[in-house]
Amino acid sequence: MKGRGLHVRGKKPLQRWTRKKRWRFRMGGCVKQREMDGGVNPLLLGADIAMHSLTKYINGHSDVLMGAAATNREDLFLKLKDASKSIGSFPSPLECFLCLRGLKTLHIRMEKHRESGLKIAQFLEKHPNVEKVYYPGLKTHPQHEMAKKQCRGFSGMLSFCIKGGIKEAAEFAKRIKVFTLAVSLGTVESLADITSAMTAGCIDQEIREMLGITENLIRLSVGLEDVEDLIADLDQALRGE
Repeated sequence: MKGRGLHVRGKKPLQRWTRKKRWRFRMGGCVKQREMDGGVNPLLLGADIAMHSLTKYINGHSDVLMGAAATNREDLFLKLKDASKSIGSFPSPLECFLCLRGLKTLHIRMEKHRESGLKIAQFLEKHPNVEKVYYPGLKTHPQHEMAKKQCRGFSGMLSFCIKGGIKEAAEFAKRIKVFTLAVSLGTVESLADITSAMTAGCIDQEIREMLGITENLIRLSVGLEDVEDLIADLDQALRGE
C-alpha cells in the first residue's frame, strides 16, 4: 500500500521490471507488516529484500526507533551483514529487547487493529460529514481485490476526506478526545493527523494536489482502545458536538 489514499500496487509487474533492469527488488512492509500478523510478506511476492520499520506495528508501543532489512538469499544476507558492520548500524540491547517483546503480542494486536480499522472505515463511509474513505479492506476501494490477493488481512491504517476544507479538518482535530493529534502509526494509541498541514506541510500545494493530498484529508492510525469509544469520538468530532 502506498500514499495517503492507501493505493495498492501490483508487485509482480514491479518484480519483472526490476529483473529486466538487473536491479534489486526491495519492498517496504511498514503498514502491512509481516505475513505472521496477516499482512503482506514481501519475500513471498518476489522481493529480494524486505524493509520493515520496527518502530511501528512490530514494536507497537512508540518507544523504539529501529528498522530491519530481511532477505531469504544467503548472498544478499552476507552483503547486508558486511554493510551493517562497516557503518556500525547496530541497535542497542534495550531496543532489541523491546522489539522482541512486541513480537510476542504482534499477532493478537494486529487482529484488534484490523478489526477496529474495518469497523471505523465502515462507519466513516456512511457518515454524512465524510466525503470519501480510503481503506483497502472496503469493497469500494478501487484495489480491494488486488489487496485481498496480496494480503491475508488489513491493518489499522486508513484515510478519509472530511466534507469541507482545511477549516473543517482543523476543527475536527480540535474536537477529538480519544484520538491524539500526532504523526505516527502502528502504536497502541489511536492517532490522527491532517496530512496537508502536518506530514506533507513542507510540500508545495501543487505537488500535494498532484499526489491527492487535499486539505480535507485526514489520516488515522487505529489503536487498541475500545472501538465503540473511538467511533463515538469520531462521530462527535465530525458533527461538531
